[in-house]
Amino acid sequence: MKFIAEINVMPLKALLDPQGKAVTTSMTNLGLAEIENVRIGKHITLEINADSKEIASAKVEEACKKLLCNQIMEFFEFELKEA
Repeated sequence: MKFIAEINVMPLKALLDPQGKAVTTSMTNLGLAEIENVRIGKHITLEINADSKEIASAKVEEACKKLLCNQIMEFFEFELKEA
């Protein structure tokens, strides 16, 4: 079976997000002061061939932990759907 994973990788909430801070400042400069606390991360889409949703989920989790996410500075979450 084929599955599609939608993964979001974001900076940990306790850490400073320099990109998000710069965008937040720019929002104010553009007259959008109502927008605050911008956080910028990554969105990754994968296709996985696996016998079950549980196996596919384990593979996505492994990929995130080993390659896609720096767990010292980031956290990840994903949604898995059948293709």
